Amino acid sequence: MSYENQMTVMVVAERHEPSITVRAPEDCHRALRRYWTKTKEHFLVITLNGNHGIIGIRIASIGTINRTIVHPREVFQFALKDNAAAIIVAHNHPSGNTDPSSEDLDITQRLAKAGELMGIPILDHLIFAKKSYSSLVSLGLMPPSSKE
Repeated sequence: MSYENQMTVMVVAERHEPSITVRAPEDCHRALRRYWTKTKEHFLVITLNGNHGIIGIRIASIGTINRTIVHPREVFQFALKDNAAAIIVAHNHPSGNTDPSSEDLDITQRLAKAGELMGIPILDHLIFAKKSYSSLVSLGLMPPSSKE
């Protein structure tokens, strides 16, 4: 295989074609199925194109059974790499209780401020388990500057 053909194969392999368009929190919950039964908290970044098609779902942090630490730089590195128009953040609660904690609300506000500065809005923060989820937008808990 020539060098040009090898490069073409690499570019095609790196391409992320959106297969799910996010229109509602249920769409995100379904897209996160592989993380429903994780026994440690996983903080995820869902990068979206301009039509809210999912570009990728990336793990920003893995914590313990009831806590994870996340920083804006870990979240937004994926948005920048994917040239995302917007993102949705999500994390699982292995306990099954999807009520947002005060820490969940704090990190959402910090991330929303960072996203506003970067021009990459956070459309929602989903807290999920296998059988349920909570959407901070649906609960009216997202900062107004983060809504599109």
